[in-house]
Amino acid sequence: MSIATPLAEPASTFTSRWTVDSILGLYARPFMDLLLEAHLVYRQHFPDLDMQLSTLLTIKVGGCPEDCHYCPQAARYHTGVKAKKLLSPTVVVQAAKAAQAAGATRYCMGAAWRELKDRDLPKVIELVRQVKDLGMETCMTLGMLTEAQAEALQAAGLDYYNHNLDTSPEFYGEIITTRTYEERLTTLRHVANAGMKVCCGGILGLGESRQDRAGMLAVLATMSPQPQSVPINHLMPVKGTPLGEMPPLDPFEFVRTIAIARILIPKARVRLSAGRANMSDELQALCFFAGANSIFYGDKLFMTENPALAHDQALLNSLGITCQKAQR
Repeated sequence: MSIATPLAEPASTFTSRWTVDSILGLYARPFMDLLLEAHLVYRQHFPDLDMQLSTLLTIKVGGCPEDCHYCPQAARYHTGVKAKKLLSPTVVVQAAKAAQAAGATRYCMGAAWRELKDRDLPKVIELVRQVKDLGMETCMTLGMLTEAQAEALQAAGLDYYNHNLDTSPEFYGEIITTRTYEERLTTLRHVANAGMKVCCGGILGLGESRQDRAGMLAVLATMSPQPQSVPINHLMPVKGTPLGEMPPLDPFEFVRTIAIARILIPKARVRLSAGRANMSDELQALCFFAGANSIFYGDKLFMTENPALAHDQALLNSLGITCQKAQR
């Protein structure tokens, strides 16, 4: 078997041509060929092969009215998560300083809301400003945004806004019924139009088919502009949610999806996100080779476990992977 063919014309040069069928063609390729091409695309756009470290803090826990079937923060599910008020700036900044000291360059703040309310906008703007003052990149995920809210967050200095697709348009209704796919896309348009960077990805292992995985990637790849950050999550089943007993996805299928995301969206930071606590070091190393160059760094990821800082540091050191430096 020759390895020259996949290198002759990098697939990443044809971003606008991607369809579900063409992406399924990538899934069908021999595993090693796919990883090789993804790694070469990765090296082309990120020659330093550095890892971007983000830390996520839940600034508003629980009580969400949505019915996302995977989420322990949905008020309708019995998961033991109690609703709490928005954290104070003092608490958020203290946690951001600790994350920065541990090596994180981006600080992500998430709230269990269906949408951002105008009454809460001044509070989250103040959080953005205080974290920015530390010299960190900022990201928020607060649910749906209006055009005016997106513009206000951008004016405050918010760098990234996260709003995931979760899955394909066709499978979406099996996972969420309280918010439409088009509503998600509308928020993403507001974010991009306001001049913020888009952080958008999805979740694998929801019971979706390979075609659904390809469908989600097709939507991401054909966004204009493409997302600058693409988190790929592996479902962490939580008891009490409708997906609490879902079996894990085949690990090679997960790595394939990371590789295809890298090929389709070559300039993005592809983040290996939720689910790392259940992944072996060897599986994570395969994902890094396939083009994942961002991780969430810290012991908690929303309400689920994340690898310990010391473990992540040891893994990256053993692989010889350096970490991205702060931009200022």
